[in-house]
Amino acid sequence: MDFTDPTLTLAPVSLVDVSCYLPGEPVGTEYFTRFSRSERMAKNVMFRAPKARHHRGRDETAVDMVESAVAPLRDRHGPDVLADIDVLITHTQLPDNPVLGAGPEVARRLGMNPKWVFDVHNGGCAAFIHMMMLARMILQTTDARTALIATTQNTAGPVFTQTEIRTLAQAPVPGDGCGVGLLAKNNSAPILDIECRTFPEFAGDMDFSTGSDRKYWEPGEGQGCVSFTESKVTKVFARGNRLVPELALAVCDHIGVKGRDIDTFVTNQPNRLFLRNWHDALELPPERHPDTFDRCGNLFAAGIPVTLDVENRAGRLRNGSIVLLSAFAHAGDFAAAAAVRWGAAG
Repeated sequence: MDFTDPTLTLAPVSLVDVSCYLPGEPVGTEYFTRFSRSERMAKNVMFRAPKARHHRGRDETAVDMVESAVAPLRDRHGPDVLADIDVLITHTQLPDNPVLGAGPEVARRLGMNPKWVFDVHNGGCAAFIHMMMLARMILQTTDARTALIATTQNTAGPVFTQTEIRTLAQAPVPGDGCGVGLLAKNNSAPILDIECRTFPEFAGDMDFSTGSDRKYWEPGEGQGCVSFTESKVTKVFARGNRLVPELALAVCDHIGVKGRDIDTFVTNQPNRLFLRNWHDALELPPERHPDTFDRCGNLFAAGIPVTLDVENRAGRLRNGSIVLLSAFAHAGDFAAAAAVRWGAAG
């Protein structure tokens, strides 16, 4: 839902800049093919592997990754940009400490003293847009003026290379990375609209399993990973095909443009078929729907800010153009979309 009350005049909020971090050297698919076993799931379009992905090191924490991702923002906007942040919102795919969120440690590491600190989890692959919505709401309804949002995908290295998990069809698909966004209460690169929707009826369709009876926190045999059945994969694929264009076109309708008139369409990057189906649904040519899948794999929540940063640094995002973001999360229990009048620093 859009939390903006149309009867009120609220200050504009801008996505001022984005930056990202990809850990280590690219890991080729041959790393996985030597371990793979023949199974029907490997033929499913959901699990066709990218050419490369990045894996974070065993001792590299989510806070380390955020610190690396934020460095270009500090370089472009000056050393005081972080000290002035009022709102910090983080999303970490695999918390290093299952009890604590990353927000306070990120603030300490970066020399920040924000008044509002939130760690959010339910946004999944749509978390960047979810955090844009939360940050905009806080900036528009309080005296806060700036926000930093950070998404960290860090499961590929530690989870998908486990000795049992690396043999599965889905193991080569994820990659690790971190993307951050800087928001401010101004009109330099305004967020034109945000739409977030939760679908509770799909909330139980993604499982985390150890392949045995033990719970993930218990000692014993089995390695933890997100588990799939063919029937659930089929359902997730159908939902994803529908939800991302549906939310994207709802935002287009709110701002008075057609999907085919969008300048750049940035989505989460789960696989090649989703990407093709999504730009086809909006009647957009592939060149207006940037694709980082073969370079980075499925970056989950970090996919949108990483792709934005790659496009921005390449000079392919024209200031004043409309950039449309859209993603769905997990098995389809959450989806979100946003439109921005681009104006970020290069």
